[in-house]
Amino acid sequence: MTAPAPPPKLILASASPRRRELLARLGCEPAAIRAADIDETPRKGEIPRDYARRMAREKAAAIEGNGMHVLAGDTVVAVGRRILPKTEDEASARACLELLSGRRHHVLSAVALKTPGGALKERLSDTIVRFKPLSREEIEAYLAGREWQGKAGGYAIQGSAEGLVAWLSGSHSGVVGLPLFETRALLKSEGFAIG
Repeated sequence: MTAPAPPPKLILASASPRRRELLARLGCEPAAIRAADIDETPRKGEIPRDYARRMAREKAAAIEGNGMHVLAGDTVVAVGRRILPKTEDEASARACLELLSGRRHHVLSAVALKTPGGALKERLSDTIVRFKPLSREEIEAYLAGREWQGKAGGYAIQGSAEGLVAWLSGSHSGVVGLPLFETRALLKSEGFAIG
């Protein structure tokens, strides 16, 4: 009688503490965390949905699995076909918030799982978010809190920006950075013991 196969192990291809926290909600603890270092420049004419999927795939592919699965994700904030930046300075964060004020935008959160054999599986979450009309004072107060640093579209919904969201249709966890419904489906398809 052969011994049962050992449970699969996972590498999280992200240094984001939020992705690790979200993964823990599924009862999954990665065996290793290795951030993927790839060029994240959008291609000319690339639409946000395709860009998010490509980034997740490329991040997963960039990490050597050594017999383990590799999970990667990417979150893109988009207004129409325009991909908003991950804001690194106050001016770009202000420009994003002014653009998002009082209007709907899409948050596309892609997740990719690379198997030990090298096959790539992926899923995409598309969430519509609408901010309330933001006053100059509200924008300045949000900027002063510094939550915008390194965030797609200049905001972090898991922080005080959630108080600026008038409504949301889709995946809250996807807006944070890892869509749990899609991630759970991918992990279960590969034999992970997810509740």
